[in-house]
Amino acid sequence: MARTRFLRVLLALPVLALTAACADESTPPAQAETHQATSGSHDVPLGSGFDFYVLALSWSPAYCLVEGERANQQQCAEDRDLGFVVHGLWPQYENGYPEFCPSRQPDRVPSQLGRNYLDIVPSMGLIGHQWRKHGSCSGLSQADYLEVLRAAREHVKVPKAFALDQLPARIDAFEAENAFIAANPGMTRDGIAVQCQRGLLREVRICMTPSLDYRSCGEIDRSGCKIKNLNVPEPG
Repeated sequence: MARTRFLRVLLALPVLALTAACADESTPPAQAETHQATSGSHDVPLGSGFDFYVLALSWSPAYCLVEGERANQQQCAEDRDLGFVVHGLWPQYENGYPEFCPSRQPDRVPSQLGRNYLDIVPSMGLIGHQWRKHGSCSGLSQADYLEVLRAAREHVKVPKAFALDQLPARIDAFEAENAFIAANPGMTRDGIAVQCQRGLLREVRICMTPSLDYRSCGEIDRSGCKIKNLNVPEPG
């Protein structure tokens, strides 16, 4: 009896192996990739055709000072006391980045869509430019790209060092990075870069996965400003 049961088990093994193989073949590779992509902590539309995002947060008072008369007047109006604003959400390769990609979406962002983001991006002109140059390379529709842009901005907490009651201020580039890292668990030194111009802290660039988890980005990190004693002008 035991020998008969043993033979039945041996005969069943090839059938089980064949069943498992068929099950593997019936699962499309794209389904496995999608599961991996959505395993991040943020439920957002997932782009394609790039490696990661850079969220560029511009310190608006520095932009207005540097650009002067060339600055966007909607952003730099006296009654708009803006601090960090979203310069853009940029699809990146590990080296370099795509720009102005062919898309079935229109070049112009409709005002009824774009105006929903004027609280974080200071003008329709900037929204349209960012879509054409960067959003078109995300593999997303305009609506989905802007949804991800908002989610990325909301994910980042601005440190207390940039609160209005702390300004104007001076800060080292490394200190600014440290402040963001301390305020945002998971952010690392090699995943953030400060940009400076004319002794001003101009921008903070933060690297994120397509599902908006923080990640390292050597090329972006190496391009960051290393200057000490940067001016952080106050709004207005």
